[in-house]
Amino acid sequence: MIKAGTDKSLDASLISAGGAVAALPFLALLPLPQPAAWPFIGASAVLQFIYFQLVAGAYRAGDIGLVYPLMRGCAPLLIAATSGFILDETLSTGALIGTMTICAGILTLALEARKGNGHAIVLALANAFVIATYTYVDGIGARASGNAISYTLWMSLLPPVLLFSWAISRRGLYTVAVHVRFNWWRGLIGGTGSIASYGLALWAMTKAPVATVAALRETSILFALIISVLVLKEKASPWRYLAGAIIAAGGLILKLG
Repeated sequence: MIKAGTDKSLDASLISAGGAVAALPFLALLPLPQPAAWPFIGASAVLQFIYFQLVAGAYRAGDIGLVYPLMRGCAPLLIAATSGFILDETLSTGALIGTMTICAGILTLALEARKGNGHAIVLALANAFVIATYTYVDGIGARASGNAISYTLWMSLLPPVLLFSWAISRRGLYTVAVHVRFNWWRGLIGGTGSIASYGLALWAMTKAPVATVAALRETSILFALIISVLVLKEKASPWRYLAGAIIAAGGLILKLG
C-alpha cells in the first residue's frame, strides 16, 4: 500500500491510523492491559513512529525488492541472535535452523532487485534493528498485559497521533487533510490487515519463543509470492521461486524441530 501510493510518508501515517480506527470498536469488549504493560505501550509507540518513517524513507530511496527483504529478513536474525540473553529463551537446534532458513529465503528475494543504493540499504538495515527492538518491546509487553489482543489494540492508538502531528508540522494541515480525503481507504485496508496480523503474532509470542514467532511471521511473504503469480499474474523470476522454496522449507523445519 505504501509503495503504491503517491506520498510514502503520508500513506505510512494513514496505514497507522487505519489500524487505530479498526481497533476502536473492540476496546470496550476487552479488559485493560495490566499496569506493568503501559510503559511498553508508550515505548512501542515511539518505535512504531520511527519504523514508519524509515519504511517511507527506504521506499523512496530504493526498490521494494531490495529494501523489503533486508528489513524483514534481518530482523528475525537479530532476534534469534540476542533472545538468549534478553529474554533467556533457548531455541532448539531445529528452531534455530528453521529460523535461519526462513531468513535466508527472505534475503534471497533481494537478489532480484532491479536497483539499489547504499542509502536505501542503510535505511533498510536500520529499520531491521527497529523492527527487532519493537518486537522485543511488544513481546514482553504482551506477556505482561494479561491479554495480548487488548495490548495490541491499545498499542495501536498512539503511533498515528505522533505520525500525523509530525506530518502536519512539516507539511501543513491543508496538505495532510487533502491527502487523507482522497486516500483514507488505503489506510483503512492496510491498517486493518496490519493490526490483525500483528495481534495474532503478539498472541503467539505469549505461547512460544519470540524468535520463532518473529521468523514465522515473515513467511507471509510466501503467500504474497503465490498471490502475485496466481492472482495478479505477475511474472516471477527464478530468484522468487527459489526464495519461496527456501521459506517453505524453513517453516517445515520449524514445525519438525
